[in-house]
Amino acid sequence: MARTAQPQARWQRRKEARPAELARAALACFAERGFAAASLDEIAARAGVTKGTLYLYFPNKEALFKEVVRQALVPWIAAFEAKVRASDSPTHQLERLISVWPEFVAAPHLAVLPKLMIAEAGNFPELAQFYLREVIARARRLVTGILRRGMARGEFRRTDPKAAFFTVIAPLLIAVVWRHSFEQHDDTPIDVASLCKTHTAILLDGLVARKEER
Repeated sequence: MARTAQPQARWQRRKEARPAELARAALACFAERGFAAASLDEIAARAGVTKGTLYLYFPNKEALFKEVVRQALVPWIAAFEAKVRASDSPTHQLERLISVWPEFVAAPHLAVLPKLMIAEAGNFPELAQFYLREVIARARRLVTGILRRGMARGEFRRTDPKAAFFTVIAPLLIAVVWRHSFEQHDDTPIDVASLCKTHTAILLDGLVARKEER
């Protein structure tokens, strides 16, 4: 008689999910204490495991931070790219890129990561290089690609796309830094949606080619 399959042991079922659980616990600790101050003991305790168990999955805090970025931030970037590319018009793509930023800032588990990297890049150059490759380079390709297509189609004035990238992204990063650093001390909370609308209007006023320039 054929033997019936036995249910998988609970610890075996949880084993594959544990890296994600550890990454979520690490992100919460990093958000509260910063990367340098957060300890592996704290992260393990928050995840409900021993420090030895944490070491089975991640050799050090740097490896854990990289996993946090891959699990929390990279999928959002992919979804972000899909939203932007839903339009064929470079002008509309740029508008959409900026318009979805309030969703990012409103998600503390996402927005804290660029703020952390800005604060810790000088002390952890390997993590800074990782973040540059995995996140910033991807954003740079997306934005400069939109700008180049807009110039090629005559929608945008001719300018240096690499330099313009920083013009596009700087106010958006300021929104993140302000939300997580200064807003709690300010009497007037930052209105990220209004900031993005204003930034879009000013940016396109300078970028969109006039009829006589096309």
